[in-house]
Amino acid sequence: MKLEFDTDIGIGTRATMGMIVLETDETLEPEFSRIMALEGVALYHSRIPMVPEVRADTLAKMERDLPASARLLPSAPDYDVIGYGCTSASSVIGSENVARAIRTVYPNALVSDPLAAVIAAGRELKAKRLGFITPYIPEVSERMRRRLVEAGFDIAGFGSFEEGNDRTVARICEKSIVAAAENIAAAAPCDAIVISCTSLRTLNIIKEMERKVGVPIISSNQALAWHMLRLAKIRDPLPDFGLLFG
Repeated sequence: MKLEFDTDIGIGTRATMGMIVLETDETLEPEFSRIMALEGVALYHSRIPMVPEVRADTLAKMERDLPASARLLPSAPDYDVIGYGCTSASSVIGSENVARAIRTVYPNALVSDPLAAVIAAGRELKAKRLGFITPYIPEVSERMRRRLVEAGFDIAGFGSFEEGNDRTVARICEKSIVAAAENIAAAAPCDAIVISCTSLRTLNIIKEMERKVGVPIISSNQALAWHMLRLAKIRDPLPDFGLLFG
């Protein structure tokens, strides 16, 4: 017997999101699954090739692979927003070039990346002086720092774990990240602290860090999820994920 059926618009009744994740990233998807667990929000993932060694040359190579990775997202939905999940590569490639590459496949989608999201989050919080924490080697940290200064922020304090392997970054203990935030906050007054890198595990400790340092925390995954939701005109209060979410 052939059964009859009806169709509807699918899962994304409020918004449909695409997310391009690094091959080496072990943190973004678990953190995004918590933030994006909203009724009517559909989130689909793709992966992009990346070696574990985070250097300017390995990061730059991803620009040419972005269109192919975008094509691996399910093609049926109309995407409201597509995100690219690499803070350091966004700093090397440039947010405008990331968006241009993704829009060769999905020309109508809005595009975000962690660099663009961190800048938008800092402006939303009216922060001028930033504490800045990275896991990167100095060359990569300096590029990200320059991008933030070019966007109009002052870097009040800076610290880095100086680790070049993405797999190791994903295993940096949460207590080490909390201690880093406390050290940066103690070094110089700041309006917010940016914790850069989608591989760093921050979502469980954002509220703890904010209590300890007394200023908002802006992490790569948190800011990227916030920015994508705002671009999709979704403003649900999500206070568990920090002051940025209200």
